[in-house]
Amino acid sequence: MNTLHKAVHDYIEMRRGLGFKLHDAERGLRKFIVFLERHRASHITIALAMQWAQENPSARPFEWARRLSFVRGFARYWSATDPGTEIPLWGLLPHRPRRAQPYLYSDEEIRLLLEAALQLPSLHGLPSETYHCLLGLLSVTGLRISEAVNLRSEDVDLKAGILTIRGTKFGKSRLVPIHRSTQGVLSDYASHRDRFLAGRLASFFFISRRGTRLTSSRVRRTFYTLSRRTGLRGMFASRGPRLHDFRHRFAAETLVQWYRSGQDVERRLPVLSTYLGHVHVSDTYWYFSACPELMGLAVKRLEEHWEKRI
Repeated sequence: MNTLHKAVHDYIEMRRGLGFKLHDAERGLRKFIVFLERHRASHITIALAMQWAQENPSARPFEWARRLSFVRGFARYWSATDPGTEIPLWGLLPHRPRRAQPYLYSDEEIRLLLEAALQLPSLHGLPSETYHCLLGLLSVTGLRISEAVNLRSEDVDLKAGILTIRGTKFGKSRLVPIHRSTQGVLSDYASHRDRFLAGRLASFFFISRRGTRLTSSRVRRTFYTLSRRTGLRGMFASRGPRLHDFRHRFAAETLVQWYRSGQDVERRLPVLSTYLGHVHVSDTYWYFSACPELMGLAVKRLEEHWEKRI
């Protein structure tokens, strides 16, 4: 089985070289190899793959399908070396995860969140200023939360008004231009942060009260607190608007503005897709169905197009 452990390592490294991160897949495959060792199996079989995928009977079907997909990818790779390898078919454990229903924040709700952030208990203005600036940036750029908290100081060019987003969800980097008003807010925060650090260098643009990088989990917990204070969530609700919904709102608002101003949305859609860091334009098309107003504008544009042809 040492050969299989090495094969998993080589497979993961090969895929990462193509831009995939595969953190969960790596952990899952290593557990699968241990599972094969317990069963003293000399080859990967469909029966064993199915048994391992459904090892936890209380897990959701989506999780079963996800675990089986880890094995399927590796089995395809390993079958070139071991002809006895069986590759699980795509029809086994079929399940498509449901997209979370996006919440489209109103301008007033965003204003209340930013005001609540400024009321957070702070040490010399941190973290209230940090969360006020961070949430504001998410709302006007559509960045993923991981992209925002991973911004290094050198990634924020306040003179040119350009953010450099490195090592994103799909292993690519991109440049994100920001409005002059956003430059001003970020510049004020940077000055406040530097005074707080008193000469220490800030490796990351957004920092905690200890001067370290914010973590996504910590930001989410703070956001849930702010959501409850502003009424976006019930006091004991486990679900509600998410940080990622800032991204949905940004995309939907951009598309709505394009439609209202009579622009060629289809031609400009790749621009928005690139700005958001989507790999495929089809990922951006999903926002049409997620926003009723946007869907209505698209249908209206289509009706006008056909009326001109009649």
